[in-house]
Amino acid sequence: MSAVPPTVGTGGPTSLPVAFARLVRGLGVEVPIGAVTDYARALALVGLGTREGVYWAGRATLVRRLEDVPRYEQAFAAFWLGEHLAPAPVPAPVEVPVVVESEDEEEPAGEQDESGEERPVLAVRYSPTETLRQKDFAACTAAELAEAQRLMATIGLRPATRRSRRRRPTGGGRRPDLRRTVRQALRDQGEPFRRAWWEPGQRARRVVLLLDVSGSMEPYARALLRFAHVAVVGGARVEAFTLGTRLTRVTRELSEHDPDAALARAAGAVGDWSGGTRLGEGLRRFNDLWGVRGMARGAIVVVCSDGWDRGDPELLGAEMARLHRVTHRVVWVNPLKASPGYAPLARGMAAALPSVDAFVEGHSLESLEALAEVIGQ
Repeated sequence: MSAVPPTVGTGGPTSLPVAFARLVRGLGVEVPIGAVTDYARALALVGLGTREGVYWAGRATLVRRLEDVPRYEQAFAAFWLGEHLAPAPVPAPVEVPVVVESEDEEEPAGEQDESGEERPVLAVRYSPTETLRQKDFAACTAAELAEAQRLMATIGLRPATRRSRRRRPTGGGRRPDLRRTVRQALRDQGEPFRRAWWEPGQRARRVVLLLDVSGSMEPYARALLRFAHVAVVGGARVEAFTLGTRLTRVTRELSEHDPDAALARAAGAVGDWSGGTRLGEGLRRFNDLWGVRGMARGAIVVVCSDGWDRGDPELLGAEMARLHRVTHRVVWVNPLKASPGYAPLARGMAAALPSVDAFVEGHSLESLEALAEVIGQ
């Protein structure tokens, strides 16, 4: 080796350190940019007179990990000692069988090749539950629809709250509770050491579900009825009705905790299942008998329908406006809203929209989870 060290400093980095660092990087060693400058300074200090000095100057500045030492030594021998740089061995391709399976299945065992050796099997897993959450109810098989209805039990319905007439004690505030303060003072020999306060309580709003069970809603009616069953038995104040050629109250039938028995009882009570649709007349009957009289006052009313109505659209629009005046919020769930290019052009849908506060989808399990969040707002 030459005993003359490369010049470093004002002239910039020299060609030898940069070339050697480039070779080290080419062999797979991660060399930071600043390490090349440190390497050039180290070479300037130790010089090129001794093999050990040059070796340790690069080893101390260019190598960060112990597993990179063999590759560094290979580069050192090729660059500084002139030895032949052997090409890196190219691994032979290995065929690995790929198995697509559900995340609920067991880990696949290895396969044996012609020589009797076991080959690994690459398992590509997917989640059937996540896929089913986004699948349209109309495209589900009978088994998938049954599984989707089973998964609806995990949907938690927490309706929005309103101020209650009941009071609840609180640790502080602006409204003193004189009665509790006096009672506590009597325990302290008449001295009011501890003051009591109260604030208005909160109560969940009533939820009213109006489900369209006409022929055009057949692909979605049973799934929506199952959602209504989850809401009724979930502890919230929920009332359920079906809309077709007539109005049917099914709250009592859906209060059965067994979902199969509840859906069977509700289907048996509905005499106009998969029939025609007269939404305006059904809403007028609901407003006259239950809604305006008190059930819908301050409540969250959810209408589940595609808006296809054989009745008078002016009647539907008038009854929707009448309903909207007494409710806290009106939510319209239309499964067709998720269709590409959908527009609310049906006469019934167009007549109802001016009295709707939220217009949402209802075609899949994921959309019903979103509906539960809308009801809680």
